[in-house]
Amino acid sequence: MTIFNLGSVNADLFYRLPHLPAAGETLAATNFTRGLGGKGANMSVAAARAGAHCLHIGAVGADGAWAVQRLTEYGVDTRQLREVEETTGHAIVLLDAEGENSIVIFPGANHALTETHIAEALADATSSDIFLFQNETNLQRKAAEQASRRGMKVAYAAAPFSAEATLAVLPLLDILVLNAVEAQQLEQATGRAAESLPVRDVVITLGGDGCRWHNTDAGSVRDLPAPKVTPVDTTGAGDTFTGYLLAGLDRGMPMEQAISLAQKAGALMVTRYGTADVIPDLKEVQDAFG
Repeated sequence: MTIFNLGSVNADLFYRLPHLPAAGETLAATNFTRGLGGKGANMSVAAARAGAHCLHIGAVGADGAWAVQRLTEYGVDTRQLREVEETTGHAIVLLDAEGENSIVIFPGANHALTETHIAEALADATSSDIFLFQNETNLQRKAAEQASRRGMKVAYAAAPFSAEATLAVLPLLDILVLNAVEAQQLEQATGRAAESLPVRDVVITLGGDGCRWHNTDAGSVRDLPAPKVTPVDTTGAGDTFTGYLLAGLDRGMPMEQAISLAQKAGALMVTRYGTADVIPDLKEVQDAFG
């Protein structure tokens, strides 16, 4: 089976600071690095490193050949990663001494996808496959409709959060992954709590407190604790969680077992600096937590 991931590819520009700047404040960075990122790329790398076959659907500019090469090196199927006229997307990531971050994103090529590209990318998809997407590309609703018509399991990571974007795809979803803040924002926008959404499985990540899984078909809710670690950088942890979660489900794991695996991967991720380039592989996760 395959995870078809419609997702962003960014150059992540990391600036380490003594603290996150206040409005009008100018700070000198103590360190700068460039890495592979974008929520889509992060999730594709996580899924591939968790052992899944992940085909990435996306776009980069002429300046993005390095990103395609790096994704390929990390085990991602990049045959549907197209080159377009727009500049490759990028993100400016500010990191403070406690590992918290503030991020500014320029979408660039991530918003240059076409319906034809998506249709060609999904041409061989079947009902045994998973379609994953986030809120950093265009054509999200159109792509989800194509995947749903093929009988694919449709999963959405509602980040960066937009109530409008989430509401547009909500009726098509089988799995919704979001953090506690996003869940609150969605409830405010819809007037509906997570357990009453028209999505079978809703997974809400709670950081160091673990996550909450709502199975709306069964009317059940489970709180699952996360491994205890000392975080140094929270960037990409949620993306790592989502990639591992879907890889686990793709391998036939029950939801609770897949969540447990994903939480271990996310916990290990927050002990590292960086995004896609430092996402742990399955052996590292197993060695760290068993």
